[in-house]
Amino acid sequence: MKILFIGGTGIISTACTELAAERGMDVTLVRRGQRGADLPPGIRTIEADIDDIERIRKALAGEKFDSVVDFIAFTPEQIERDIALFRGITRQFVFVSTASAYQKPVGHYLITESTPLANPFWEYSQLKIACEDRLMRAYREEGFPFTVIRPSLTYSRTQITLPVNTWAKSYTVVDRMRQGKPVIVPGDGMSLWVITHNTDFAKGLVGLLGLNQAIGHAFHITSDEAMTWDQYYTMVAEAAGVEPRLVHIPIDFLSACVPEMHGGLRGDKAVSVVFDNTKIKRFVPGYQATKTYAAGVRETIAWFDADDGRKQIDAEAGARWDRLIDAWQHALAAGVQRFQAL
Repeated sequence: MKILFIGGTGIISTACTELAAERGMDVTLVRRGQRGADLPPGIRTIEADIDDIERIRKALAGEKFDSVVDFIAFTPEQIERDIALFRGITRQFVFVSTASAYQKPVGHYLITESTPLANPFWEYSQLKIACEDRLMRAYREEGFPFTVIRPSLTYSRTQITLPVNTWAKSYTVVDRMRQGKPVIVPGDGMSLWVITHNTDFAKGLVGLLGLNQAIGHAFHITSDEAMTWDQYYTMVAEAAGVEPRLVHIPIDFLSACVPEMHGGLRGDKAVSVVFDNTKIKRFVPGYQATKTYAAGVRETIAWFDADDGRKQIDAEAGARWDRLIDAWQHALAAGVQRFQAL
């Protein structure tokens, strides 16, 4: 099977690249640079910006693919580009969307692929929805063979994923825990959520590649393990060998102080989210997320501990969290004092 990945070396896509290669697929990556240079043997790379249309057309001249997967499209304009580039040269175009596109606030605690797409809080999700709409129109009008994948919060051996952390330097939250500093949990910490290991996600996505029955369909691919935010933070702390100091701060307060946090919290992580994975299991027989968060995060902490050079800290983010915690504690104390005085 001949596969083209646009991206292929990110948190989600790296696991997909490795699994596709392991299964004997003929994999080509389009990527901008050398990030994730340690690729499995036999992977062909095209070092180019996907927006460099002429270069891409020249590199892919005469090529045909069973599946093309775009991990890095975020806007309808980029989907328009992809339709123009891959129309007629692939049997399946896979768009990696987002599970944050599902209705917020949720109308039912259990999310299926038929849950409406509507997120008034987060532009990122709104643009992904618009991308899906454009692909559906292309399917209806010209038979463009798309499949949509909706990942939710995903982590890896090299990435600690929590709702208040930094993406580029994710060890920051562990460093704080190990220093005995408090860490922020949005809301009351009791919301149920699902965090998926990238190797489990890859089993679902790779299983859909080249599958004609998946054309025109959307799938989310997540773990079935749902836990509270407090449980996730506590498991990270346990893996790090410390007791966590959790500070619960309301979403409204966090958003008011740091407006850029509003979309990702109110539009994604502020409410309980549990996914029904019946559909992916039906289309990919044998699919099952097997990596528990407790086991996965232990591997991640061990990866960081194996090389101190990996333990990069975002000092700016840490200082901002300190200010948020200080401001919330003062506001809470002042509010209690005012209430008691009335």
